[in-house]
Amino acid sequence: MAQELLIPLVAGIIALGVLAQVLAAKLRLPSIIFFLLVGVTIGRPGLGIVTSESFGDSLPAIVGLAVAIIVFEGAFHLEFERIQTAPRAAVRLVTVGAAIALVGTAVAVRLLEGLPWGLSLVIGALLVATGPTVISPILEVVPVRDRVAAVLETEGIVNDVTAAITAVVLFETVNPSVASEGLIQGFAVRIGEGLLVGFVVAGILYYLLRYVDLSLGSAPRNARLLVLAGALVAYAGANQLASEAGVAAAATAGIALGNLDIPYKDEITDFKGDITLLVLSFVFIALAAQLPPAAIFDVGLAGVGVVVAVAVVIRPLLVFVSTVGDRFTLSERLFISSIGPRGIIPASVATLFATELRTAAVELNDPALAQQADLLIGTVFLVIFVTALVQGGLARYIAQYLNVIPMRVIIVGGGQVGRELAKRLEDRGENVVIIEQDESTAESLRNAGFGTVIGDGTDTSVLEKSGAANAKIVVAATGDDDTNLLVAQLSKTKFDVETILAKANNSDNVDAFEDLGVRTISAAMSAAWALDNEIERPDLARWMTGIGESGEVQQVELTNEALAGKTVREIGPMLPEACLIAVLGDSDGESVRVPRATTTLGLGDRVTLIGPREAVREGMALVGDD
Repeated sequence: MAQELLIPLVAGIIALGVLAQVLAAKLRLPSIIFFLLVGVTIGRPGLGIVTSESFGDSLPAIVGLAVAIIVFEGAFHLEFERIQTAPRAAVRLVTVGAAIALVGTAVAVRLLEGLPWGLSLVIGALLVATGPTVISPILEVVPVRDRVAAVLETEGIVNDVTAAITAVVLFETVNPSVASEGLIQGFAVRIGEGLLVGFVVAGILYYLLRYVDLSLGSAPRNARLLVLAGALVAYAGANQLASEAGVAAAATAGIALGNLDIPYKDEITDFKGDITLLVLSFVFIALAAQLPPAAIFDVGLAGVGVVVAVAVVIRPLLVFVSTVGDRFTLSERLFISSIGPRGIIPASVATLFATELRTAAVELNDPALAQQADLLIGTVFLVIFVTALVQGGLARYIAQYLNVIPMRVIIVGGGQVGRELAKRLEDRGENVVIIEQDESTAESLRNAGFGTVIGDGTDTSVLEKSGAANAKIVVAATGDDDTNLLVAQLSKTKFDVETILAKANNSDNVDAFEDLGVRTISAAMSAAWALDNEIERPDLARWMTGIGESGEVQQVELTNEALAGKTVREIGPMLPEACLIAVLGDSDGESVRVPRATTTLGLGDRVTLIGPREAVREGMALVGDD
């Protein structure tokens, strides 16, 4: 392509990528879906505007630098605090789970497509990678519990690195033009060099950001540029030592720097996020445009079989094996099983491998090798297309069907009250985050399995980091009323939280809280209620103490149209055995009462169910039409 046309082509691809992202955000779908569609439309499968000749020999280098930025940015967000919400499952997913994915996919390719074992293992290694480029957009539109998001993010980052390196090492055994250095040695060398270069670059960046004067007026800008340059240097430096070691270096530098206390962290995060979106859109569109028109069709029904095996058999198997014994519910495991779209690493590396195999086929005059190259790229891109379109496009609907989008509750204060409240809420399936300033208390909460953020709950940035923008409820439960009052004010004015609850340690301060419209529980009054219950209604008090273990009391809004207009007497037999309607609140919020048998229920009424735990939850699903 003429040089004068290259710049308009690149600008056009970036513009289409930005439009695709805007459309994806509006429709609340992962942007990769639209990137792939745009690439196919303007590339060889469609209009033929972009072809393999459009960029000459420069595309691999462009893709490599883009991958460095993308992997670094994803790793920069992967904080150890999040991994600690589900550490065992995360480790198993990137070890045992990755092994199951590699071997299972290779077996499926070998049996269904008849490719040699070596090439089948290469495809298996490539398709281990999910990656932040496809996982992060899904998690932006599906606000699942932190432990679910943590294992998906960790799996994406780590498997991107290990899959790329494993695939390169395996490919050396099947590429006739390359001398193999041994599987274990090749993997260890690349991982080791990547870790070394990554840590060195992260250390240098940390020193420059913390201890070097970056010019006060332009320090944030200089910090952003330093980090961007560091990501590229880490990738390029490690790649000079061994191919694909750069991916490991970029990921290592990103994780290390992202978990250090560096200045201008928010500005760096925003800047790198914008840069990543631009390079991501360009690379995905450019790679999809390179796809040979017949590549996907050549794999035929055998390729479809591989997709089914990967998404429907292998993915659920590895997830259930990896999450056994952890605190994941069945619905959460099913959701994780259904979310495994493949992203930029398999697309870019498969394109590189196919190009090298075609070159070797020409040199050796081997048509069979050229056909294997087409099957390689066709299989990988078919899996990418289907998993991105189906799993990415349906992720929110799957989450809603499985009911894994919980109510987010933020509790400020991890003392006895906050801890016990978090325990009860989590037991009922809510997504709870505790903000605790004392590090030893926070560590104890994490060890107990609670999602915990260390920081001051009166700090807006800490509340934002904890997810206050998406929180439905904020509870101020510290031992200091001034702190609780400020938390309540910030939650109301800065984040517009729907429900704010506060503990008043001093009963004299209740009026100050209620003047803000904050529902307040006085410590003295709650103790008096508990004692009164033990005196006047001891059996009920003991039963209420065990709520969440055997018994349950839950309020749910009536949304099931089939129940609207029916009386309590008519609805009673439809509820699970021993589940009763105890209290009824009108939809306008004006009246709360114990209903009669002849009381008629309407849409929007607030129904409080009481009974055995499982019966109440089944009743909630019926009344709420979940």
